[in-house]
Amino acid sequence: MILLNNSEQLLALLKSLARSIPESLKVYGSLFHINHGNPFNMEVLVDSWPKYQMVITRPQKQEMTDDMDSYTNVYRIFSKDPQKSQEVLKNSEIINWKQKLQIQGFQESLGEGIRAAAFSNSVKVEHSRALLLITEDVLKLHATNKSKLGSWAETGHPDDELESETPNFKYAQLNVSYSGLVNDNWKLGMNKRSLRYIKRCLGALPAACMLGPEGVPVSWVTMDPSCEIGMGYSVEKYRRRGNATRMMVRYMKYLCQKIIPFYGSVLEENQGVIRKTSALGFLEASCQWHQWTCYPQNLVPL
Repeated sequence: MILLNNSEQLLALLKSLARSIPESLKVYGSLFHINHGNPFNMEVLVDSWPKYQMVITRPQKQEMTDDMDSYTNVYRIFSKDPQKSQEVLKNSEIINWKQKLQIQGFQESLGEGIRAAAFSNSVKVEHSRALLLITEDVLKLHATNKSKLGSWAETGHPDDELESETPNFKYAQLNVSYSGLVNDNWKLGMNKRSLRYIKRCLGALPAACMLGPEGVPVSWVTMDPSCEIGMGYSVEKYRRRGNATRMMVRYMKYLCQKIIPFYGSVLEENQGVIRKTSALGFLEASCQWHQWTCYPQNLVPL
């Protein structure tokens, strides 16, 4: 694999990946942040250049010092020929199979190569899937070299009236000081490693909240290093008041105005969230969200 670190090459790759959205969106989002300051110290690998078949983003080696930190040890993959990914993936120079790690992508067909590579390295794999939620603006990225993300904000939205704030509730940026609050209410968090990860996300990436009468967040949403929005939560006392919807309208407009791509995921059985995100303008993508969590034999799941 070839390490790409030239800014012109990375911009050309971003443009090329746009033509394969939504399947390439996980890697596209990672590369977007890499091209905008690289706050998570990621690197990009391709099998060849300028014509490539496979792209992997991963943290730089100095970031992956904790073998159990699967929040950091994350590889995001896009392949034009997923069935041929096994030979690349089983290479321990590409994937550090001695660590607990996550592999993410929007191509289910990557799974066969991942499982085969993991088996050859005596690693257990758990597969998770969810619906991938995107907007029309993100779909348009593949049709043009110039981002059209701003159109969502420019043309307005059916729920524009929800942008107005209600008494005692105020839209605000979710900052690092609320990392503990987010961690305590994130089903995939609630530990020291997740707290460290959340602090990095809130310190480097756009996140939003709705402040309640006590001046603390009652609803919030964050973004991850691949431009996926998530960790959304509303305090039970303040649910069903429209606060989360108002927050999301403002947050999505902000991202569009700043030309930051975004998308989400939701479990298929979570019909309530699906209805709410549909009202916000999200569409179900033609592919799904996939994650493979990998455990070496000497590291058992927590």
